[in-house]
Order: sequence, then structure tokens, then C-alpha cells
Amino acid sequence: MVAGLCHRLGIEHATLPVALDDGNVQDRARAARYAALGAWVERRSLDALATAHHADDQAETLLMRLNRGSGLSGLAGIRECAPLPCGRPVVRPLLAWRRAELSAVVEAAGITPVDDPSNRDPAYDRARIRQAMAAADWLDPVAIATSARLLAEAEVTIAAIADDAFARGVSREAGGFRYRPEGPRLVRYRVVQRILQALSARPRGGQVAALVERLEGGGAANLAGVMARAEGEAWLFAREAPRRSG
Repeated sequence: MVAGLCHRLGIEHATLPVALDDGNVQDRARAARYAALGAWVERRSLDALATAHHADDQAETLLMRLNRGSGLSGLAGIRECAPLPCGRPVVRPLLAWRRAELSAVVEAAGITPVDDPSNRDPAYDRARIRQAMAAADWLDPVAIATSARLLAEAEVTIAAIADDAFARGVSREAGGFRYRPEGPRLVRYRVVQRILQALSARPRGGQVAALVERLEGGGAANLAGVMARAEGEAWLFAREAPRRSG
């Protein structure tokens, strides 16, 4: 449909094929789409990619992540600007628009909006959230989207504070890092998460939070192949030594 419309209007168009592995279909499809789009942007030496995410998408995303117990980074929702896998930015200029408003613009131009049946499939979390929102007419998607934007601003602030805490409180040691924690727990969590990433560990958020709690109590733990322990006023992190066979 899009290819035909672009041909009719004389707009250059490309269809990018993607392949999906087994697993969470929507998550893998999203990753595959952005990987394909990023490669396309890079091949054409474009400065940025724009997508048509809107306020309803943002509200659905925030409610989904609230339901999953996401932290601040997740609750920031869909970013107005974020990096593609290739490093170039993807921008989303329509986040303040409602889905119905965009449909009206398209219809006024004589184009029938596409209706994706997967948007109504209750097998997917987003479809269930969308149906629940439609039944709760007291919910205001624009207000929810505004909250996501404000949370995104808070996320940027916390990230900057954590960067400063990492620079001042973390030092490299043979095979690992020494961290002298200070500030609120959220900052400590971010710094520990960054240390773990530097040691090639990618644990889930809840695991990092549990590790920080253990270290605050003066304990030790092994997480994703990283040994962490409290030593006086510092926390030490190092890759676990490989086990000897036999």
C-alpha cells in the first residue's frame, strides 16, 4: 500500500526486508526494524530518521512499563530523539498528536489509513493495554504522554549525576573497579550498572538493585560472572576467575 501510494505521488520509496529469530515477536520485530532502518540511513548518509510515533503510542508504552514495574529509564517512554544502532538519531516529531488527529489528516488528504490487525490481537501486551484504555475514557493519553516527557527529562538529569558520580568515585584496579559510593540509591544503582557493563555483564535491573542492597549491607555477591564485595567504604568489582576443569 505504501509503495503504491509513493509511486502515485512521485515520492522515492524503499521496502526493507527483515528476518526474525524465534522469541518475543514484537520485541524482535522492533529490533529488526531499527537495525534495517539504521543501515538504510547509513547507506544514504542521512542525518536522521523520523518516525510517526504519537501520543497514544507514548501513553500505551508508559502504562505497559508501569505494569511491569519498570524503573525511571523505562518510564521515560518513547524518546523524542534517540540513537539508532548505527549511531545516527531517530526523531519523533508527532509525539504530541493523537492517533485520531493523524488519521483525520490522512483521510483529509484522500488516503485510507492502514489498519494493522495485530494492533487488536490480545496475545500482545500493547493490544490489551490499548483495549483497556479505550474502555477507560477518563484516561487522557496526552496527559500521560506529558508525564512520560517529564520523566524523560528527569532521566537525563539522573544520568548526568550518575556520570559525575562515576567519574569522581570509580577507579580502575587490576582486573576490575573500586567504587566509593555516595548519593542516593538510584545514583549508586546507575554507577554499579555501568561498572557491570564495563565488565561485559548484562544483568536485569532487579538483579542490579538486589546487588546494590547486598553491598550496602556490607555483603558480597556474584552476578553475571562478576564478583562484587564491600570492603570498608568501597565496593570492589572484578570478573569471576574461570573455573578449572577436572
